[in-house]
Amino acid sequence: MSVLGAVITLGILALIFGVILGFAAVKFKVESDPIVDQIDEILPQTQCGQCGYPGCRPYAEAIANGDDINKCPPGGEATIKQLADLMGVEAKPLDSAHGEEDVKKVAVIREDECIGCTKCIQACPVDAILGAAKQMHTVIEHECTGCDLCVEPCPVDCIDMVAVKASPETWQWDLDTVKENIKKNSIPVKVVE
Repeated sequence: MSVLGAVITLGILALIFGVILGFAAVKFKVESDPIVDQIDEILPQTQCGQCGYPGCRPYAEAIANGDDINKCPPGGEATIKQLADLMGVEAKPLDSAHGEEDVKKVAVIREDECIGCTKCIQACPVDAILGAAKQMHTVIEHECTGCDLCVEPCPVDCIDMVAVKASPETWQWDLDTVKENIKKNSIPVKVVE
């Protein structure tokens, strides 16, 4: 009977502590700043650190606290324009101290040259590299953000950054260019009554 009593006692204690923790989670929930969430949604989520912050969320918090909006090379001019509209400030050109805007790229490991050192795995902020120690590594292309952080630590230089080829899944309209072309090429129409 003592084992059954101990199990019942532990079950009751677990239930009580579960209720207390559930109540505390609701009562003491910390609400995040909605502007930070909106800024973070605009940023490209590469987590590359080129802006000087360890990821997109810390950079979003810094922007909300007054930092410049032009430090994100992966986002480029389109992201800067969206951030300027959201924050109600003037769009500035990309700060060249943080890098230059480039086409979307993904890492490709030349697998026959890979020695399995795992340094690229450790450097990848989004866990897009698959492999094990002393085994060949490969990149999960749809997970790779093209941040370029895996290239430098590779001791045998077997990682290339390759431009993403347009496919039905990755192709997107460049709506800003379309709008500019429509405005530039539109012919005024006179309405006759």
